[in-house]
Amino acid sequence: MTDRERYQKILDELEKHYKGATTELKYKTPFQLLVATMLSAQSTDRQVNKVTSTLFAKYPGPEDFARLSPEELEKEIYSCGFYKTKSRNIIKTSQIILDKYGGQVPQDIEELQTLPGVGRKTANVVASNAFGVDAIAVDTHVFRVANRLGLAHAANVRDTEMQLMENIPKDKWSRAHHWLIRHGRRVCTARKPKCHECFLAEYCEYYNARDK
Repeated sequence: MTDRERYQKILDELEKHYKGATTELKYKTPFQLLVATMLSAQSTDRQVNKVTSTLFAKYPGPEDFARLSPEELEKEIYSCGFYKTKSRNIIKTSQIILDKYGGQVPQDIEELQTLPGVGRKTANVVASNAFGVDAIAVDTHVFRVANRLGLAHAANVRDTEMQLMENIPKDKWSRAHHWLIRHGRRVCTARKPKCHECFLAEYCEYYNARDK
């Protein structure tokens, strides 16, 4: 089996098991997804959703966040961790979105990365989920699962993203991102991967290199 054939087998199986998988962050607008994704750094989607269920009811748009002081926002997002830095960045980003973009979140991945606190992963998540842009956001789950499976062979998230973009058809980038996350949460966990339960075991480099 060629590498290309193996990649296709992996993608087919992922789609079969996780078809319809999407982000677990709760949001109503692109701006809310941007804020939620910024909050999710070093936190969990569950915790972020708990915080934003109240936060977005009080402050639904960038104009609401732009008026807050860092201290006010810190109290709201404290439980998401790194709350001081996140608070400053969210407020600055809200002000820029109002001043430069007329209150609308930019759709371009490169433009999104110019906003304070918005790295490539966050930009890809927002562009992909809010605007339908083909993109692969590499978080810890995607990085781990992709490299274990052999869909990528990279030491960092940027190289992993580039290799996945080469090895996965463009029209599946965004969906594959969600499939890999779901697989990382349910099966290919960080400390104790459930290899003997995994439907991808026969195609997985990590599993087939282990002593069984």
